[in-house]
Amino acid sequence: MGRWSNQTTGTDFILLGLFYHVRAPKLLFTFIFLVFLVAFAGNVMMIILIWLDSRLHTPMYFLLSQLSFVDLLYSSTFVPKIATDFLSGRNTISFINCGIQFFLFMALMGVECLLLAFMAYDRYVAICLPLRYSVLMRPTISASMMAGIWLGALLNALVHVIYTLNLPYCASREIHHFFCEIPALLKLVCADTSLYEKLIFVSGIVFLLIPISAILASYGQIIFTVVGLGSKLGMRKALTTCSSHIIVVSLFYGTTIIKYFLPKAYHTTELDEIVSVFYTILTPMLNPLIYSLRNKEVAGALRKILGR
Repeated sequence: MGRWSNQTTGTDFILLGLFYHVRAPKLLFTFIFLVFLVAFAGNVMMIILIWLDSRLHTPMYFLLSQLSFVDLLYSSTFVPKIATDFLSGRNTISFINCGIQFFLFMALMGVECLLLAFMAYDRYVAICLPLRYSVLMRPTISASMMAGIWLGALLNALVHVIYTLNLPYCASREIHHFFCEIPALLKLVCADTSLYEKLIFVSGIVFLLIPISAILASYGQIIFTVVGLGSKLGMRKALTTCSSHIIVVSLFYGTTIIKYFLPKAYHTTELDEIVSVFYTILTPMLNPLIYSLRNKEVAGALRKILGR
């Protein structure tokens, strides 16, 4: 294993990571680090713009700032560890740090799943019930919903972490992944995990399938309402308003479903790592770019700030 064969204690895991089978690890590391810098700068910029520009102090942009905050935490949770391992030549992670990383990942994924559904509901109310928007999406309701989303995601993550880290692990501590994630950890367990995998599936229904159903229902109603108006201009405006969110939803949910709902027979270590890179590193970079490039109000706020 060369540089990736450091000695560990009995409670350490070895993260084989992204560079284990790669012929040009320095090139891949450079790419990942540049993506991280763009993601960090883009999401910080989005949060600052929404905070500074009073025109963006609306429920939709409040939710967008929450999405940027989640994406900022996503990339900051994994890339610094990847960079530290690569530059130091050490690829171990302690049992406690593995649990912390696992907890943060599960919590952030849960928040983003529910948040994207809430953002779709916001667009549904704005387009289908415009006269009631100020009531249904008033600040207290938006803040309460976000508090509930964070609380639900944190509790779900805590349950998974406590259960998973109390499972019996085999002598081999090599995790064929670049961070501690459920599928990679379960491969090291010396016990029958079929019951727990069913519980994971149920959790996936709550945090993936139900939000996806809510998003599809929201956009179905939006399309029905816009078509019923018979206005091409109205349809174009509605699609423009919703297009950024639709792209973000497709990117995030598409890769997540591949990872957690694709049958085991179709999974490989390489595929799992590629998919995980997409929704933990690439998507946090793409989200602020999608919203800033396709949103006139965000672009206008950016020009206003730069003009100062």
